[in-house]
Amino acid sequence: MPRMRSLLLLCLVASASFGKVVTKKVPYELDKTKFEGVLIFDDAKSNQPGLVLVPNWLGINDANLKQATEIAGRGYVVFVADAYGVTGRPKNQDEAGKVAGSVKGDRGLFRKRMNKALEVLLAQKVPSMDARKLGAIGFCFGGTGALELARSGAKVAGVVSFHGGLGSPTPADAKNITAKVLALHGADDPFVPADEVKAFEDEMKATKIDWQLVKFGNTVHSFTDVDANTEGKSAYNATSARRAYALMDSFFAEAFAAP
Repeated sequence: MPRMRSLLLLCLVASASFGKVVTKKVPYELDKTKFEGVLIFDDAKSNQPGLVLVPNWLGINDANLKQATEIAGRGYVVFVADAYGVTGRPKNQDEAGKVAGSVKGDRGLFRKRMNKALEVLLAQKVPSMDARKLGAIGFCFGGTGALELARSGAKVAGVVSFHGGLGSPTPADAKNITAKVLALHGADDPFVPADEVKAFEDEMKATKIDWQLVKFGNTVHSFTDVDANTEGKSAYNATSARRAYALMDSFFAEAFAAP
């Protein structure tokens, strides 16, 4: 009987250490355009860093939210940014190409929307979030968004681009960066060619910031996207994805520990 009570107590303690994943839609507005991001976090954890997560060109959808939930489970308060607005979300890849191109083609607009997402994350005042530890990550189109947030001079500790576009029409803006930068890149990515990678390296070298570029061999575009399967162009790579997320965690652990 005492053994049974001990086991029951252990079960209760164990269950109490696991909270539920909170998922909350967050409407906001910028320049008379309505947006709706998604806040995701584990309410059992404390002192979690806050991350703005910028989806790929398809925007906020089920696959993106599943990915964001998995990242939140690694110990982050995640705010999924709406880069397009509630009426501008693409329904297919053709629409995604047009709307993503429109936003990416206006870097001032892109930066403004990324900074607004960061502002909205802070405004949520999540009890388990340490507001002194802020970062941003993005995937493909979203990787460009994370870098543009850094280029805007936003006060974040670090940004991570997963298979994102690396180019900038105004490379001198790298002088505004105060964040640490990590770019995770597929060495065989046909959508981010070698000259764009070289231009990014030159842009970073012209500054005194803390930056890293990691290239994964035998890896093309969208290597963290489990649904990507276009041979030679975009394809999920489980090994590179696992390594990329581990690098993200160690990068942020260092960035958030810095004085």
